[in-house]
Amino acid sequence: MKNLSAKDTKIERKSTIRVGGRIIDISSPHIFGIVNLTPDSFFDGGTLHSEEDVLAKVSKMIENGADGIDLGAQSTRPKAEQIGAEAEWTRLKNALIRIRKEHPNTLISIDTYHSSVAERAADCGADIINDISGGTFDTNMFEMVAKLKLPYVLMHIQGNVETMQDDPNYTHVVEEIVANLATKTRQLMELGVNDVLIDPGFGFGKTVEQNFEILRNLDYFHELGHPLFVGLSRKSMIWKSLNSSPSEALNGTTALNMIALEAGAHILRVHDVQAAVETRTLWRQLNKSK
Repeated sequence: MKNLSAKDTKIERKSTIRVGGRIIDISSPHIFGIVNLTPDSFFDGGTLHSEEDVLAKVSKMIENGADGIDLGAQSTRPKAEQIGAEAEWTRLKNALIRIRKEHPNTLISIDTYHSSVAERAADCGADIINDISGGTFDTNMFEMVAKLKLPYVLMHIQGNVETMQDDPNYTHVVEEIVANLATKTRQLMELGVNDVLIDPGFGFGKTVEQNFEILRNLDYFHELGHPLFVGLSRKSMIWKSLNSSPSEALNGTTALNMIALEAGAHILRVHDVQAAVETRTLWRQLNKSK
């Protein structure tokens, strides 16, 4: 494995993010529960039929120990229909407002690649912008998050939602992804975005083998100097390896989440909060004497 340039390796490794006037210490891993307001997400699409359903799900996640929620209104499964920014915001707006009102102290991450949705969400109390495209689907996104002064999840993707799984191709997958994220991190910091979280993008333009290569080398991503935001929950790398299905992938998710925690993940993005919280508890017990 190649080292990053001297310029990159001298970056101080952060384990905090600034949210409004608060400094959030994520050196102890956080759990973010996934809430999909979509009819077609790969695992739980179409399960929430009203705002009351959404609030009940969010409240249960918080009761089970979630530190935050990741709220999305556009499916990003391969070949998913792209509904556009206006329709996405229509799906998102009322749920976000209600959640913010009912749970004022819970961190809310908004899963969007539209800068206009990010801006509106921030106005309604969102804390973090989680962009699966790493700024590639909307070229205004980097400047927008700089304007909003919100933490930004920078994820790697090869291609777009339509093409990303057609033929993912890398010569050295980990090195290429880290180099890509390093370049974008510098762009963000030059714009004044100081709170960047790094997501390697499991399942987004990677084969099963490439995903496991990234997981084996997850600690290498710390050289970027920013906290790691990891989403392995019920991904195809799990259920394809086990010849099962997303609905049968909880046990595999738990196993890989433990590996991610051992590699220094700061935030786990999960469908199953209670299982992830229990995994974190056992990880903390395991590491008490370190």
